Amino acid sequence: MMTMTIRHAALAACLLAALTSMSARAQDDALYRQFGEKEGLVRIVDDMYASVTVDPRTAPYFENAPIGRIKTKLVEQFCVLLDGPCVYTGRPMRRSHEGQNIDRAAFNALVEDLQAAMDKNGVPFHAQNKLLAKLAPMYRDVQDRE
Repeated sequence: MMTMTIRHAALAACLLAALTSMSARAQDDALYRQFGEKEGLVRIVDDMYASVTVDPRTAPYFENAPIGRIKTKLVEQFCVLLDGPCVYTGRPMRRSHEGQNIDRAAFNALVEDLQAAMDKNGVPFHAQNKLLAKLAPMYRDVQDRE
Protein backbone atom coordinates (compact mmCIF):
# COMPACT_ATOMS: atom_id res chain seq x y z
CA MET A 1 0.00 0.00 0.00
CA MET A 2 2.81 2.41 0.91
CA THR A 3 4.65 1.62 -2.35
CA MET A 4 1.53 2.45 -4.36
CA THR A 5 1.16 5.80 -2.56
CA ILE A 6 4.80 6.68 -3.25
CA ARG A 7 4.33 5.75 -6.90
CA HIS A 8 1.20 7.87 -7.12
CA ALA A 9 2.99 10.78 -5.48
CA ALA A 10 5.92 10.41 -7.87
CA LEU A 11 3.56 10.22 -10.85
CA ALA A 12 1.65 13.26 -9.62
CA ALA A 13 4.90 15.18 -9.19
CA CYS A 14 5.97 14.29 -12.73
CA LEU A 15 2.61 15.33 -14.15
CA LEU A 16 2.70 18.59 -12.20
CA ALA A 17 6.22 19.32 -13.47
CA ALA A 18 5.16 18.59 -17.06
CA LEU A 19 2.09 20.83 -16.77
CA THR A 20 4.14 23.61 -15.18
CA SER A 21 6.69 23.35 -17.98
CA MET A 22 3.94 23.44 -20.62
CA SER A 23 2.37 26.47 -18.94
CA ALA A 24 5.72 28.29 -18.81
CA ARG A 25 6.31 27.57 -22.50
CA ALA A 26 2.81 28.85 -23.34
CA GLN A 27 3.54 32.07 -21.46
CA ASP A 28 7.01 32.37 -22.97
CA ASP A 29 5.73 32.24 -26.53
CA ALA A 30 2.56 34.28 -25.93
CA LEU A 31 4.07 37.29 -27.69
CA TYR A 32 5.12 35.10 -30.64
CA ARG A 33 1.56 33.79 -30.88
CA GLN A 34 0.16 37.36 -30.87
CA PHE A 35 2.15 37.92 -34.06
CA GLY A 36 0.56 34.88 -35.68
CA GLU A 37 3.58 32.63 -35.19
CA LYS A 38 5.86 32.03 -38.18
CA GLU A 39 3.10 32.42 -40.77
CA GLY A 40 2.11 35.76 -39.27
CA LEU A 41 5.71 36.94 -39.21
CA VAL A 42 6.12 36.02 -42.88
CA ARG A 43 3.02 38.08 -43.76
CA ILE A 44 4.22 41.03 -41.68
CA VAL A 45 7.69 40.98 -43.25
CA ASP A 46 6.21 40.59 -46.75
CA ASP A 47 3.91 43.58 -46.17
CA MET A 48 6.75 45.63 -44.69
CA TYR A 49 8.99 44.93 -47.68
CA ALA A 50 6.20 45.82 -50.09
CA SER A 51 6.44 49.27 -48.48
CA VAL A 52 10.16 49.75 -47.83
CA THR A 53 11.08 48.90 -51.42
CA VAL A 54 8.88 51.73 -52.74
CA ASP A 55 9.19 54.20 -49.84
CA PRO A 56 11.56 56.91 -51.14
CA ARG A 57 13.16 57.15 -47.69
CA THR A 58 14.17 53.47 -47.70
CA ALA A 59 14.04 52.19 -51.29
CA PRO A 60 17.64 53.16 -52.17
CA TYR A 61 18.94 50.87 -49.42
CA PHE A 62 17.25 47.87 -51.04
CA GLU A 63 18.34 48.34 -54.65
CA ASN A 64 20.13 45.18 -55.76
CA ALA A 65 19.68 43.67 -52.29
CA PRO A 66 18.90 39.95 -51.89
CA ILE A 67 15.35 40.64 -50.70
CA GLY A 68 14.37 36.98 -50.34
CA ARG A 69 17.32 36.26 -48.07
CA ILE A 70 16.79 39.44 -46.06
CA LYS A 71 13.13 38.59 -45.50
CA THR A 72 13.99 35.07 -44.36
CA LYS A 73 16.58 36.34 -41.88
CA LEU A 74 14.24 39.05 -40.60
CA VAL A 75 11.50 36.49 -39.93
CA GLU A 76 14.07 34.42 -38.01
CA GLN A 77 15.23 37.45 -36.06
CA PHE A 78 11.69 38.57 -35.17
CA CYS A 79 10.82 35.00 -34.17
CA VAL A 80 13.78 34.86 -31.77
CA LEU A 81 13.00 38.30 -30.34
CA LEU A 82 9.41 37.20 -29.74
CA ASP A 83 10.53 34.01 -27.93
CA GLY A 84 9.39 31.76 -30.75
CA PRO A 85 10.96 28.40 -31.59
CA CYS A 86 13.49 29.76 -34.06
CA VAL A 87 17.20 30.21 -34.46
CA TYR A 88 18.66 33.32 -36.10
CA THR A 89 21.19 32.24 -38.73
CA GLY A 90 22.03 35.66 -40.14
CA ARG A 91 25.04 37.86 -39.64
CA PRO A 92 25.32 40.33 -36.77
CA MET A 93 23.49 43.60 -37.46
CA ARG A 94 26.64 45.70 -37.50
CA ARG A 95 28.26 43.51 -40.15
CA SER A 96 25.08 43.25 -42.24
CA HIS A 97 24.68 47.01 -42.48
CA GLU A 98 28.32 48.03 -42.72
CA GLY A 99 28.98 50.76 -45.28
CA GLN A 100 25.32 51.36 -46.13
CA ASN A 101 25.25 54.87 -44.65
CA ILE A 102 21.98 54.28 -42.83
CA ASP A 103 20.81 57.35 -40.94
CA ARG A 104 18.15 57.86 -38.29
CA ALA A 105 15.57 59.05 -40.85
CA ALA A 106 15.86 55.84 -42.90
CA PHE A 107 15.76 53.69 -39.76
CA ASN A 108 12.66 55.50 -38.53
CA ALA A 109 10.99 55.15 -41.94
CA LEU A 110 11.55 51.40 -41.86
CA VAL A 111 10.03 51.29 -38.37
CA GLU A 112 6.98 53.20 -39.65
CA ASP A 113 6.59 50.69 -42.49
CA LEU A 114 6.93 47.83 -39.97
CA GLN A 115 4.25 49.40 -37.76
CA ALA A 116 1.90 49.71 -40.74
CA ALA A 117 2.49 46.04 -41.60
CA MET A 118 1.81 44.99 -38.01
CA ASP A 119 -1.39 47.08 -37.98
CA LYS A 120 -2.50 45.53 -41.28
CA ASN A 121 -1.98 42.06 -39.79
CA GLY A 122 -3.91 42.77 -36.60
CA VAL A 123 -1.02 42.68 -34.14
CA PRO A 124 -2.19 44.27 -30.87
CA PHE A 125 -0.61 47.65 -30.10
CA HIS A 126 0.96 46.47 -26.83
CA ALA A 127 2.57 43.50 -28.65
CA GLN A 128 3.91 45.85 -31.34
CA ASN A 129 5.49 48.01 -28.65
CA LYS A 130 7.23 45.00 -27.11
CA LEU A 131 8.84 44.10 -30.43
CA LEU A 132 9.77 47.71 -31.18
CA ALA A 133 11.38 48.04 -27.74
CA LYS A 134 13.59 45.06 -28.60
CA LEU A 135 14.46 46.48 -32.02
CA ALA A 136 15.17 50.08 -30.97
CA PRO A 137 18.65 49.42 -29.51
CA MET A 138 19.69 47.86 -32.83
CA TYR A 139 19.93 51.32 -34.34
CA ARG A 140 23.39 51.57 -32.80
CA ASP A 141 24.45 48.57 -34.87
CA VAL A 142 22.97 49.69 -38.20
CA GLN A 143 23.72 53.42 -38.18
CA ASP A 144 26.44 54.96 -40.31
CA ARG A 145 29.64 55.18 -38.27
CA GLU A 146 31.90 57.19 -40.57
